[in-house]
Amino acid sequence: MSRIQRSSIRKQLRQALRRALNVLPMAWRFALYRRMIDCDPAPPANLQLKIADTREELAACFALLHDAYVGSGFMKPHPSGMRVTQYHALPTTTTLCAKIDGVVVGTMSMIREGVFGFPLQAAFDLSEVRAKEGQIAEISALAVHPDYRRTGGAILFPLMKFMYEYCTEYFDTRHLVIAVNPDKIELYESLLFFKRLRDNVVDRYDFANGAPAVGATLDLAHAPALFEQVYGGRSTRKNLFKYFVQTRLPNIQSPRRRYHTTNDPVMTPEILDHFFNQQTQGFAELDERRRLLLRSIYGLPGYDAVLPPTPPSVAGHHPLRRHQRFSLRCPAQLVLGDDAPLALTVIELSAGGFQAESKVPLPLDADGIAQVELGTRDCSTVQVRIVRNGGPSSQYGGFYGFKLEATDEVWRRCVAALEQGQTAADLMRPMPIAVATPVGPTATRLADVALG
Repeated sequence: MSRIQRSSIRKQLRQALRRALNVLPMAWRFALYRRMIDCDPAPPANLQLKIADTREELAACFALLHDAYVGSGFMKPHPSGMRVTQYHALPTTTTLCAKIDGVVVGTMSMIREGVFGFPLQAAFDLSEVRAKEGQIAEISALAVHPDYRRTGGAILFPLMKFMYEYCTEYFDTRHLVIAVNPDKIELYESLLFFKRLRDNVVDRYDFANGAPAVGATLDLAHAPALFEQVYGGRSTRKNLFKYFVQTRLPNIQSPRRRYHTTNDPVMTPEILDHFFNQQTQGFAELDERRRLLLRSIYGLPGYDAVLPPTPPSVAGHHPLRRHQRFSLRCPAQLVLGDDAPLALTVIELSAGGFQAESKVPLPLDADGIAQVELGTRDCSTVQVRIVRNGGPSSQYGGFYGFKLEATDEVWRRCVAALEQGQTAADLMRPMPIAVATPVGPTATRLADVALG
């Protein structure tokens, strides 16, 4: 019996099992799904989970994804043997991989909102999710090698745990969104407590070759409590609360970061050229606006030659302003006059200012001193003025814009690194660490508070 015949028989058996399960009440079906959980808290040492950051790893992920999507009818075969989407070209997309003895056997991509938006927003309304506090990421491009799909989640669960840790600790994400085949949605609902974006199914989802799809979302801020409520008393290998929230897998290679950035871009000019010009026509197929948007985020030397050309009518006078603003998540303290330090979270910065979240209301046009932890070993002390209220306060706080009146070398070095480096590896280049001199007695008192 050929491999294709065996695959067809397994598919028919799965479909028959789903039809049988659909006869049961939903609560019974969910209980059965949860009994099938097998999450090993000590996977074998030859399993490695990491960000796919080389051309070879990305090619293996895209090839695995291609075969899985073709096999499921979610795409037609591509001459390259890979599924590479326009979203993979963005620095706001991160692709994870699972490797056994150095061979990629699983992959998943996380798409944080960038210049192209989200794939699923073409079919699903995200307005209710956007109205809530916190960043959104779409989980997409999930595939596991056929040899490991029948091993009780030996690859899938570690990949999902890596995704959970990465989104909550590194990707600055609160809300996950997914678009999945109707046959799979109950697994996400029963195991991970995703909630559907709408009751009905989208009959034709273009991002999956016109296959039907269901959209769903998960609030990661509420997930631990839900996990503990349902799984808290279960045995170790069936306890997703302990697995996701408490267990640390040495197999996971966490990203190394100099600064508290929220993305881990890996696309060098060579990698972009390989996947989007040589192996596919991804760049050539972009419309004019998306070509311009790509150029607005890849403005460094070396990228111009590989990015898609712009029409002569707009060449030389770029219609889209390039924002030199960078996404980070940095703890900070603010001192206004003789008041006690106030806690801030800096979420975006530039050479001339930053945006931060405050749990308490702040006065506009007030001057102060801010101490910002830009990285574990990079703390900056700057003079600021509060110039803008970024929106109404809520239970999570308000957002404020700060203008920099004076900066130190630590701040300037950080901004320069962000402006000159396009990949996460660029930001790890050794740089001399300068000690910033606080400005005035208020800054001295702030430094004393931070240190002791």
